[in-house]
Amino acid sequence: MTISIRLAQKTDAPPIARLHFHTWRETYQGLAPQAAFDAVTEEVRLARWQGLLAREGCEQTILIAEVDGQLAGFGMAGSASHEIFQSRAEIKFLYVGTAFKRRGVGRDLLLHLARHMMKAGYSGVGLGVVVGNNPAIAFYEGMGGTRAGNYTDPGPVWRSENRLYVWDDLPVLMAQEAKRSS
Repeated sequence: MTISIRLAQKTDAPPIARLHFHTWRETYQGLAPQAAFDAVTEEVRLARWQGLLAREGCEQTILIAEVDGQLAGFGMAGSASHEIFQSRAEIKFLYVGTAFKRRGVGRDLLLHLARHMMKAGYSGVGLGVVVGNNPAIAFYEGMGGTRAGNYTDPGPVWRSENRLYVWDDLPVLMAQEAKRSS
């Protein structure tokens, strides 16, 4: 299986929205309130992704992972949305389709996003994980993320309690992953 990572294009909005919609519902079943499930339709996701991908020169990096030409995952990183991140970049989205989990897609997306943020001048990245999302927590801890606090994400439709995971030395993260891959 070969994973390819590339910058997302405007035409990627529909498949990203579809994957985001289905994966989000699967991930947050039992964690998010029903009102959030009712409010976040596939059409809402599509409008959001069309808007994000239409922005020229924005401060966000949006990447997609493909396996054999099929969208396997996506991620987005940029300037932080909450003061808990301090001077770190924020990984705002990191989703992998169910059929592609535990195959290295999430790892590759995380590393590529971190590399983009390092090139943008950040020395560290962080991301928020909803309390109770134990598979994601295990993944980020397995990737060497350090728990650095808790915060409430105001979100557009749901105020979730999150744990902050950080990687404060991106060159070290890249070097460790290069050794692991060799």
